[in-house]
Amino acid sequence: MSAKNSPKKEQVSKENLFPLSWSNYKLMLMGFGIIVFGFILMVGGGSNDPNVFNPDIFSFRRITLAPIIVLFGFAFVGYSIMKRTRDK
Repeated sequence: MSAKNSPKKEQVSKENLFPLSWSNYKLMLMGFGIIVFGFILMVGGGSNDPNVFNPDIFSFRRITLAPIIVLFGFAFVGYSIMKRTRDK
């Protein structure tokens, strides 16, 4: 009996080639988009004149909302990596 016709030969399916499925990658891209959006919310509040203080740098959007959105984005990326696809 030749090695080519051996019944013990394991067949490799396409699903086992990559550790993550396409849906995991889509969720990761969404999570990275959420992170980028949070960092965009942090931008601004500066002043052109270094002798003038701009109190807008301490706004709710920059101090509270944006970091919460960034942390949510990181948690979402972690979820997207850990999510398992259901077998059909």
